[in-house]
Amino acid sequence: MRYIEFGNTGRKVSVIGIGCMRMDDLLPAQVDSVIDSALENGINYFDHADIYGAGECESRFGLALKRRPSLRDNIFIQSKCSIRNGLYDFSKDCILSSVDGILSRLGTDHLDSLLLHRPDALMEPQEVGEAFSILHDSGKVISFGVSNFNRYQIELLQSGLSFPLCADQMQLSIAHCPMIDEGLNVNTMFDGAVMRGAGTLEYCRMKGIIVQTWSPLQKGFFEGVFLGDPSYAELNKVLGRLAASYGVSDDTVAYAWLLRYPARMQVITGTMKGQRIASAAKAADVVLTREEWYELYRAAGKELP
Repeated sequence: MRYIEFGNTGRKVSVIGIGCMRMDDLLPAQVDSVIDSALENGINYFDHADIYGAGECESRFGLALKRRPSLRDNIFIQSKCSIRNGLYDFSKDCILSSVDGILSRLGTDHLDSLLLHRPDALMEPQEVGEAFSILHDSGKVISFGVSNFNRYQIELLQSGLSFPLCADQMQLSIAHCPMIDEGLNVNTMFDGAVMRGAGTLEYCRMKGIIVQTWSPLQKGFFEGVFLGDPSYAELNKVLGRLAASYGVSDDTVAYAWLLRYPARMQVITGTMKGQRIASAAKAADVVLTREEWYELYRAAGKELP
């Protein structure tokens, strides 16, 4: 496993993280198994959100920590807030109350990282800054980041904060990579040149912000995975060949493709299966060549200008 420093915390986090969105379907022994599988493969990062299972995912993870309190010192826990019924809310009161709920469900006195889940059009950076300062000074949250933000939204929010944002969690996979497409199609009239991400990947590289990728095997917005999909026959063919070459599984190569991008990358996998967790972890040791990376990009149906 490879590790990167998370912001200015001094904490080292695995480049593969476990997304806990599906944990509400698991029995206590199964939750323990997910945590153990992660740790056995060098993964110390667990990503939550207060809306996952309407809080049940955090609650079940919290019960696991209660059963085994010693786990807390060995893991990095992140959660997200700000999505409410029919709206997004960055108000000070919402952020503070959301964190109190998260901590209660997880049964811990602090979060290692808190992300704002989706941009709030009514965001007041100074108000968010006040909430973050209260949480940081009280020891309830160590570091902060965002999710699904473009570079200008990060800049706007950062203007009201007294410390740097550490991470931006964005949807990214071989089959869904508009942020990469826009960089490769600059100064063309091709559809890929549309600036849907506003140069967010390049911005995160310049600022040292970790790019956390969610749905790393999805072909679209919760449209299913591309692995084994006949619509992505060429991609699966190349994945299979490279997987055989490296002695790993196809999903490992798909994760390795993301980690090969030269930013501070962290892949968040949503699997709850031990074998899949082990496959994801192996991606940290697979470094694709430039030729292999571009071959996979083209195999996903992309054309270079």
